[in-house]
Amino acid sequence: MRLRHIEIFHAIYTTGSITNAAKLLHVSQPAVSKVLHHAEQQLGFALFTRTKGRLVPTPEADMLFAEVDKIHQQMRSIDNTAHNIKHAHFGNINIGITPALGFSVLPKAIASYHQQHPNVSFNINTVHNDAVLQSLIEHKSDVAVLFHPSPKLGVNSIACGESELVVVYPKGLFPHLPTQLSIQELIDVTFIGISDSGPLGDMLYSRLQSENMQPHSPIQVQTYFIAARLVAQGLGVCVIDRHTAMGNVDANTAVASFTPPLAFDIRALHLQNRPLSTAVQSFLPFLQSAINC
Repeated sequence: MRLRHIEIFHAIYTTGSITNAAKLLHVSQPAVSKVLHHAEQQLGFALFTRTKGRLVPTPEADMLFAEVDKIHQQMRSIDNTAHNIKHAHFGNINIGITPALGFSVLPKAIASYHQQHPNVSFNINTVHNDAVLQSLIEHKSDVAVLFHPSPKLGVNSIACGESELVVVYPKGLFPHLPTQLSIQELIDVTFIGISDSGPLGDMLYSRLQSENMQPHSPIQVQTYFIAARLVAQGLGVCVIDRHTAMGNVDANTAVASFTPPLAFDIRALHLQNRPLSTAVQSFLPFLQSAINC
């Protein structure tokens, strides 16, 4: 029996007539009759007899129904699964993300998303600009969210929001707690240097060069949050993204924007030849909202 035969046979068996089966399946009565006749021809025996205007299953139909019902339930399960995939009720999201967005942005986005899509699972890995392409190619990440990524051949980019570089400073250094600082106000200040800081480091370097400033950096680190913790000990100032700064402020530190600001974009990257799944597409607005709130 073909799947269409199974569908028609099951509908007639459970509803008791061609009319009811046609209504259940939203097709015409002649169409149901035609498929039933074709099924009986292929099987070589009748499935129903007409008794007092009603179709009564034959003994052969009764024996067949148990197996047909199993297949019918499986077909329904496939339909339900397809529906859930389409509407992102189920799925898996492999997301690569810059560490800075892991302090609060990503947890907030996932928490909001899970209220509506509790059965979608996440696999989260941190990724840096120099390793993003490899992460996408190796399927470690379906999508990677980075600060100010450079264009890459074969990679699509989706705007997720904006942020800025800020100065984290000990409160004792600027007792009036400014919310904005210029490069000139930082000339005699000790910097916690951050090596290998990618495009954001290039942005800061360009600004420093344009104002002929060479920062004094006796301490070098590779991680933004470590730089922020060193500032809390009064060892200098650091320049990091606002998300990391706000995730690491304490009673001893304050945060100031540059004047003029050093703004940058946040983008989600994925391979052009690997379209985003429905689950990922449904998650991105939650991420964008968390970034921009």
